Amino acid sequence: MKVEKIAFFASDFEGSDELLRNLRDRYGTTDPGECDVVVALGGDGFMIETLHRLLSHGVPVYGMNRGTVGFLMNDFSEDDLMTRIAEASLTRLHPLRMRARSEDGSTVEALAINEVSLLRQGRQAARVRILIDDTVRGSELVCDGVLLATPCGSTAYNLSAHGPIIPLDARLLALTPISAFRPRRWRGALLSSAVHVRFEICEAWKRPVSAVADHTEVRNVLEVEVWEDRAVTLELLFDADHNLEERILNEQFLP
Repeated sequence: MKVEKIAFFASDFEGSDELLRNLRDRYGTTDPGECDVVVALGGDGFMIETLHRLLSHGVPVYGMNRGTVGFLMNDFSEDDLMTRIAEASLTRLHPLRMRARSEDGSTVEALAINEVSLLRQGRQAARVRILIDDTVRGSELVCDGVLLATPCGSTAYNLSAHGPIIPLDARLLALTPISAFRPRRWRGALLSSAVHVRFEICEAWKRPVSAVADHTEVRNVLEVEVWEDRAVTLELLFDADHNLEERILNEQFLP
């Protein structure tokens, strides 16, 4: 891709201010609304924050890792940045849209790039009914929680909850229980990305549940609907020799 104008963002890590100054002096900088690409310096969490921040701009993001895991980031180097970006491969993602209805009657919508998770708020396990395209598939899941993850998010919280890793082009979502008590042997399901999922909270007055879409939390929910919003497209840039599809494939063979 042709790159002339860059905007630099950085998370709060040791030396971040100096690093930003060096990069801006070397490559110039411009406003996110006018740039060709945003370079994000930080970890995976900061990348998710940056993508949310740029939802209305429609600009691709090239990340460089200054965090820990850096699954969504490229290796850090101050050299040849324009060339690396110009030769990078483009990955397009579609987030999940969550619509959560609470006990107080309010409804909140939010986008999730990684996952939508439902989590118990108190000491008692949650009881959740799961409907797929208006058909009951799980009459009562007794658990600490349950999540629906995108392929991008399948290597995040979903992986920690023993959910499957999903290739980016698989058009699938991972429905994964969190510490399920009943049904005890249920490990989750792989769903088409075209489905509409609805979670209904049983005994919400006694067993309160919160719903979280990336960084947006809604407490005391009664019902949560989730679907892939293909009207929203996010663009990430990865070095051609180490793209996100390759990273997800490699992750499945790690010990």
